[in-house]
Amino acid sequence: MMPNVVRGDRMSGLMTYLTGPGRSNEHTEPHLVAGDPALMAWHDDAELGRDAALSIARHLDKPRAVFGVEVPGGHVWHCSLSLRADEGQLADEQWGAIANDFITAMEFDDNEGTKAPCRWVAVRHGVSSNGNDHIHIAVNLVREDGTKASIHNDFHRAQVAARALEVKYGLEQLESVRAERSTRGYDPAEREAQARSRARAKYERTRPQLGDDALRWEHLTGPDRQARISAELRTDQPRYLLALKVRGCAGASRSEAEFVRRMRREGLLVRPRYADGRTDVVTGYSVAERPTAGERPIWYGGGHLGRDLTLPRLRDGWEDTPQGATAAVAEWNAAKRGRRVVAPGRERLEPTNDQALRHSERLARTVDELARVPLDDRETWATVARQTAGALAAWSNAVEETPGDIAAAAEALSRSAQTYRRTPPPAKAGTIAISGAALFLASAVRGGQGTVGEAALVREMLTLTVAVMKVAEAARQDRYARTALADARDRLERVHAALPTPPARSVGQAAVVEEQGSVATEAPALDAETRAMLDRLNAGRSGTPGSPVPRELRPDDSPARRPAPRPGRDGTER
Repeated sequence: MMPNVVRGDRMSGLMTYLTGPGRSNEHTEPHLVAGDPALMAWHDDAELGRDAALSIARHLDKPRAVFGVEVPGGHVWHCSLSLRADEGQLADEQWGAIANDFITAMEFDDNEGTKAPCRWVAVRHGVSSNGNDHIHIAVNLVREDGTKASIHNDFHRAQVAARALEVKYGLEQLESVRAERSTRGYDPAEREAQARSRARAKYERTRPQLGDDALRWEHLTGPDRQARISAELRTDQPRYLLALKVRGCAGASRSEAEFVRRMRREGLLVRPRYADGRTDVVTGYSVAERPTAGERPIWYGGGHLGRDLTLPRLRDGWEDTPQGATAAVAEWNAAKRGRRVVAPGRERLEPTNDQALRHSERLARTVDELARVPLDDRETWATVARQTAGALAAWSNAVEETPGDIAAAAEALSRSAQTYRRTPPPAKAGTIAISGAALFLASAVRGGQGTVGEAALVREMLTLTVAVMKVAEAARQDRYARTALADARDRLERVHAALPTPPARSVGQAAVVEEQGSVATEAPALDAETRAMLDRLNAGRSGTPGSPVPRELRPDDSPARRPAPRPGRDGTER
């Protein structure tokens, strides 16, 4: 179950959206599945329209209106709870029970009779455009006595609540939590923002050809603008191509300075982030695709592209010397100012086929040595996945006009590298040879038929992909192994079959993780925080049932308006 939390200040706008047609006309039969007792007594589960939505919004908003309480960031707390499409759909009664438990977990209820409850509602309006069953929960953060509900750490609490609800209701548990990794999702708003930028720039470029009376972009009608934006929507997600290029540049680089040069060589705009008050200490970076005429670049920090692409983690795989740090700062400064590179290096080399074969032999020895790495050593295998993904991304950047099989395999492997904690550097993990392979693959010729050296390297990459898949299976990441990694393996097999036949392996048998036997696959124990949340939900609600009659709200009754008690002469409060 995935929670998505947002804040706002227009309850009426939220409710009319939830009961309206939706962005893609996907909202069908909007109705309530849960809410505060008074609200459910009025509306029950009848289909909602605009008038009902505004009535519900007025009911939810009343505590804030009566007490005049302002909440920084907005008093409307909105969270969607969604299931994967292949999990099927739940009954309204199940969603109602989940919504009530979620409100309890987030402490928006009466907290076992110790607080005034918040007013809230849960709306269901059919599956999303992706087929995901879900509900929307809207909460007024001003409680019925005028006090404010605490939203401290609410994003994290919502995630913990979702993990507890998965266990309580027998839902599919999120594999990435067990594996202690996560990837950033793609927000549809990102695609729309990118399309809006393209559409506006394209229109302004062609407006002079439309005549002197052609309207400026901001003066076009809403439907006209939206039609032009829709025409520019593309299937590729924002950040996907950018992450692929940056990952490939990082994987093929031996130093930070080379990384900067490779990104610029790929046509990316690059700018560093300096330490406060310094221009000689770089702590992070942002990149953007070079825009076409009239467009504005959309910048992304390394951490927004992937957890493994933050500058501190990338530095784990590079040489660390004073000379290297000085060279890197010089290249960062040149990139920021749009100047030519300071000192061209390895990125201009074109390794020969014989060098590629030697790389493949070293890589084969590394692959055989990895057979001794335990399956439960997630940190080392995350390093392997990160380097393998980087090598494949470098190869994709070099040979694929548009992202294809190689890019998809790189993206699938990169998910195993998105760990919460930093992983061992390649020197410690003994996987430097994978970076050597990335150097050669980054120099492959686009449009060619491939070489024997490439085929030998891809053979080892395929073996590593299978190894990462087996590690995922051992860690009970069954869905990830069965879908993303299996698809990556199949794609690489197709690519490998189209290349020339490489020479027979001269070392080992590439039996990575084959000989380690089975690994216990019992369900992992819940962390203490999720266990405590589950125990609380399983204990049930001990407070008294809410009344279907709305509470009478009086401004003078609010604890926030009562004067603070003053101590008397005898020290007691008056």
